[in-house]
Amino acid sequence: MGKPNRVNQTAISDFLLLGFSERPEEQPLLFVTFLGMYLVTVMGNLLIILAIISDPHLHTPMYFFLANLSLTDACFTSTSIPKMLANMHTQSQSISSTGCFAQLYFLLTFGGLDNLLLAVMAYDRYVAVCLPLHYNTAMSPQFCAQMLGMCWVLTNCPALIHTLLMTRLAFCGHKAIPHFYCDPSALLKLACSDTRINELMIITVGLLFLTAPLMLIILSYVCISWAVFGISSPGGRWKAFSTCGSHITVVLLFYGSLMGVYLLPPSTHSAERESRAAILYMVIIPMLNPFIYSLRNKDMKEALGKLFGSWKTLFLPE
Repeated sequence: MGKPNRVNQTAISDFLLLGFSERPEEQPLLFVTFLGMYLVTVMGNLLIILAIISDPHLHTPMYFFLANLSLTDACFTSTSIPKMLANMHTQSQSISSTGCFAQLYFLLTFGGLDNLLLAVMAYDRYVAVCLPLHYNTAMSPQFCAQMLGMCWVLTNCPALIHTLLMTRLAFCGHKAIPHFYCDPSALLKLACSDTRINELMIITVGLLFLTAPLMLIILSYVCISWAVFGISSPGGRWKAFSTCGSHITVVLLFYGSLMGVYLLPPSTHSAERESRAAILYMVIIPMLNPFIYSLRNKDMKEALGKLFGSWKTLFLPE
């Protein structure tokens, strides 16, 4: 079979995001549910950012990275959910090829940034627990800004390359994607040209944004555990571990949902299973993160209380 001609390569100008279209009777309920979850996600993460900015006591490396994680979560969710809601509202499944590739780029960028920020936050906790006397020097504002910049570069470059490689493929057959977002693996199955380079890129990106950050997180917590168990006082051990509790919870939820799908045998994969997992790590976990960090963190609860108090004074003066 020869390569598709130019006409066939440009025949598809849009794709179909099937999403939850197989359940038309549930569309109104799903729309209200996802709209509510999306609003809670965006508002919750923005509140975390505003609380950190407004409270000078939270101008530390840990909260600097938490603010960036909250921003990333809000952007990550905004990449796919608004389009899904728009399609539900209009009862349409269409997304332009340009819109699909743009969505793919931002999904890869913010998804990868989420992973790297979790790894950087683990390193921050390692320095705080294992090298407390050198914390201010090791985690200086300049170094934190450099690490954040490095995270952006390490996510943007592969995401851009992967997206550009995807635009070079010929899509001359079916155009239905069995998800509510432009999944790269699903797009490759629709291509009728050579996808070996793209598949290699997916493996490379997967190793970069999943394996490497996870290994760094595990190594950091192995060192933290070793240092904490060396503390003779039970109260000291609890105080050291309590600073890591929220981060550990988020890491377990995030990587647990990813591994629950992508490390299962191929025979157990299904579009419905992958869509549910995508909802978990693209919607539910970003929605839960603000609650995890605020309910388990005394400083964050105080900062949110001050923020709400200032708003009450501003809008409801006595």
